[in-house]
Amino acid sequence: MKVKELSAGGVVYRRKGGALEIQMIQDRFGKITLPKGKLEEGETVEQAALREIEEETGIRGTIRYPLEVVGYRYTHPDRGEVDKEVHYFLVEALDGELQAQIEEIRGVEWLSPDEAWSQQCRAGYDNNVSVVEKALLKLKAEGAAESR
Repeated sequence: MKVKELSAGGVVYRRKGGALEIQMIQDRFGKITLPKGKLEEGETVEQAALREIEEETGIRGTIRYPLEVVGYRYTHPDRGEVDKEVHYFLVEALDGELQAQIEEIRGVEWLSPDEAWSQQCRAGYDNNVSVVEKALLKLKAEGAAESR
């Protein structure tokens, strides 16, 4: 029996000293990815994205733009085949201290747009390429990113 799973997350950005920085995490498997997680009962995808970002990285944010809905299938050891749908948003960091939730992820850091793109291409999940690219293009169009 197929199970459906709904998650949400985001590409988090901030401006520090006039420079744009993008938040990337390293998951428990050592891959570069974006903060995300499953919806809790009664939550919207927007609420879940902001909650998961804060839980996983310590950063509170606000949604600026919907980026993409990514769908994929994986096999769970107990539940079998799972059809997963992840709603990604462009999220501006408001406040908080950057801190990895060690039960969920290995690390989190702020990177330049070029370095975030480089890490995504080198060690990220293929299904996040278009999400990160859309975020960087949107930020560039708004004049926030100087490169990529």
